[in-house]
Amino acid sequence: MKKIIIALILGFSAVLQAQNTLSGTVTDLRNQPIKGVSVYASELYKGTTTDENGKYTFFNLPNRNLKISFAFAGFATQNKTVSNLENENTLDVILEEVIFEMDEVIVSTAFNKIQSQNVMKVEHESIKNLQRKGTATLIEGLATIPGLAQVSTGASIGKPVIRGLSGNRVLVYSQGVRIENQQFGDEHGLGLNDSGVESVEVIKGPASLLYGSDALGGVLYFNPEKFANANTFKANFSQKYFSNTAGSSSSFGLKTATDYWKFMARGSYNTHSDYRISGGDRVTNTRYNETDFKTGIGYSNAKFSSVMRYNYNDLDLGIPEEGIADQTKSKKTGFPKQGVFNHLLSLNSVFFFEKSKMDLDLGYIANDRSEFEDSNVAALHMKLKTFNYNAKYHFPKTGKIETIIGVQGMHQTNANSGEEYLIPDAVTNDFGVFGTANYEWNSHVLQAGLRFDNRKISTEAHGILGDEGSFEAISNSYDSFNASLGYKTNLADNMTLRLNVASGFRAPNLAELTSNGVHEGTNRYEVGNSNLKTEQNVQADLNLECKTDHFEFFVNGFYNHINNYIYTSATGAMIENNAVFDYIQNNAKLYGGEIGLHFHPHPLDWLHFETSFETVTGEKQNGDYLPLIPANNWNNTIRTEFQIRNWIEDAFATLNVSSTFNQKKVSGFETESSGYNLVNLGFGGTVKLGKTVFDVNINGNNLFDKRYVAHLSRLKTDGIPNIGRNIVFGVNFNL
Repeated sequence: MKKIIIALILGFSAVLQAQNTLSGTVTDLRNQPIKGVSVYASELYKGTTTDENGKYTFFNLPNRNLKISFAFAGFATQNKTVSNLENENTLDVILEEVIFEMDEVIVSTAFNKIQSQNVMKVEHESIKNLQRKGTATLIEGLATIPGLAQVSTGASIGKPVIRGLSGNRVLVYSQGVRIENQQFGDEHGLGLNDSGVESVEVIKGPASLLYGSDALGGVLYFNPEKFANANTFKANFSQKYFSNTAGSSSSFGLKTATDYWKFMARGSYNTHSDYRISGGDRVTNTRYNETDFKTGIGYSNAKFSSVMRYNYNDLDLGIPEEGIADQTKSKKTGFPKQGVFNHLLSLNSVFFFEKSKMDLDLGYIANDRSEFEDSNVAALHMKLKTFNYNAKYHFPKTGKIETIIGVQGMHQTNANSGEEYLIPDAVTNDFGVFGTANYEWNSHVLQAGLRFDNRKISTEAHGILGDEGSFEAISNSYDSFNASLGYKTNLADNMTLRLNVASGFRAPNLAELTSNGVHEGTNRYEVGNSNLKTEQNVQADLNLECKTDHFEFFVNGFYNHINNYIYTSATGAMIENNAVFDYIQNNAKLYGGEIGLHFHPHPLDWLHFETSFETVTGEKQNGDYLPLIPANNWNNTIRTEFQIRNWIEDAFATLNVSSTFNQKKVSGFETESSGYNLVNLGFGGTVKLGKTVFDVNINGNNLFDKRYVAHLSRLKTDGIPNIGRNIVFGVNFNL
């Protein structure tokens, strides 16, 4: 393996290269050059910016079709395809001014179109915009996107929820690799830090065609920080302070690049005390500490492009069991606690042929999870090691048809070394093969695909059968065929319609198949079922968008039918004062959607009003409600943009009111939740003091210190409220 990796990165550097170049000028509609336009070739991980004359130049490009994006704030993004590059080439671009956000290139879908050309509606959000909302963690920021929520344990642990589905039904990708971190557990968080992440893409619906099992509910696809432009060196330092947890977040990064090589590294450290609820009390042992390090090295020439990235993440998490007890601002975690170490190594390569290309993604994830009850000796210790591979071949374009075929797989081992076992030692193997095609004519796009998957799970026996924590050996195999069909058209110049129908699947996880004991923090004795069948769903999505220079409107509707939905059900029996729950299956359905409006009145170019409403209902076949369904939410934001003389630019001020409604549609062991309103303020911009330039961000979240309990909070059963008022101050220096 080591020899293969070295060959992929270094071995081609001696190959004779075709010195193809691409240059041009970027202007506006008045033929004025635009300085600072981001020009990016995503397949090469290569970017540059236009100079004061609007000119840009790329060197050492492959002799084939290549997609180039041109993006600049205040202008519509353009995605150009340059055909058959040879020697010196020229591409001049005219950008048109627009009021709304830039149209981003979507990486998580098959054909990497910009969103306006994409068949599937994908939510794209930059991490910078999420951070401007003042959230303390990555998952808190994600939960502000319409259609997303989180199952939380305090302020440190959050699991993403997409349209009512969570856990193993939502797949997470980072660095082009699927993240595996024992996500079956209620107290097992996302395991990612927002430092060194550029943006996130959210597929709200089954994405098994591209990603296989566990993408039944959707996908979170995190795009890593881009490398520096060629022949530049950049460094930056950021610091945040959080008043509620007396917490801080520090990050330092540097990156540099030549025409061939590129390198980056970033380290960050977060530390927080117990969070404070409205009234001043702190929730004991919700403190946590996090260390994160990311680095990457890349090489590209006219034949291929390759990037190797590594991410190390160390989480020290307190587990709150005493409620509101000892009051302290200590950041040293008490017992019980978790220690989680993640190592993620990825190799992403693109090989260019005359009229086609091949993408190859390899990944290795080592997840080391320990739980400490009352000493530094781990009572539970699980090591999950996962190797992923994903190869996609892009056929030469035939007329208006683009075609991709691919293979994808995973080899995974789980090993226990503590006294307690949540799941047994096991081996999991996945293999999938798929094909998809995109046909585009006039303003219409049709996309279809078909896929077959097989998952094999084998476990080892442990303990004495019948005793708590014992497991019987199993060897199960699961097959699934899935398909997708999508259609996009422009109903008018400013109106787009998207309709998608897709199937997805999820094989039962180890906890559902084998559980035999008290699940941490739930006071439930859970019993697995080795005869569980694969969950299989079909979802229909409808998206309608209307965009003009000063008005944007969207409505999304979905209906999701799931066969063999897996859930826990009370048996009525008791074991050592714990209610016994079995894993059973039933057909289920989820339906709902999101609706939103963005209004930018003319001539008040500095004013924006945004509003969105989201709803989802989940029901079993017998009419009972599904658990962990988020409450309806109505979100309203007024944002102003301004400049104060010569000392603050790109400034903004926001007033946000988030209204969460009562949740009375609950499952058998849940309780109803009351609604609440939260008010948030934000202010920031780029400050210039002489030669010193830095970004500043100030946020006041839950400004009126509202006392509330979120429906998806795991501390709700103990009546413990969510976080109170939190003032966040952040600065970022480009060194």
